[in-house]
Amino acid sequence: MSNQVLFTKNAPAALGPYSQGIKAGNTLYVSGQLPIDPQNGELYKGSDIKEETKISLNNVKAILEAGGATLNDVVKCTVYIKNMDQFGLINEMYSEFFTENKPARVCVEVARLPKDANVEIDAIAVI
Repeated sequence: MSNQVLFTKNAPAALGPYSQGIKAGNTLYVSGQLPIDPQNGELYKGSDIKEETKISLNNVKAILEAGGATLNDVVKCTVYIKNMDQFGLINEMYSEFFTENKPARVCVEVARLPKDANVEIDAIAVI
């Protein structure tokens, strides 16, 4: 089995020596997505964690689509956040994306994320 590197212009380019995602057989691994606008490469810097979560999840969704998957194929997500007090607001937006098949999930408060983002989300999907 060979791995297929996933790339789409509908999600931000990788910030380092990694891929947006990898497809290995029928499994897709989506790298952590920050709230970066794929059109201009800028990190969203506002005070709205729900908007940041939405942008991150739209990036995850775009990479999944590049690999032939949808959000309904996601089996696991990891959500990294800088402030656990925003957990409820993040969940509000997250639940708008995962309405039918709710994947297994881990949510971890971290000291710092790349580009000083407030949220980062990765995913694993099985087609």
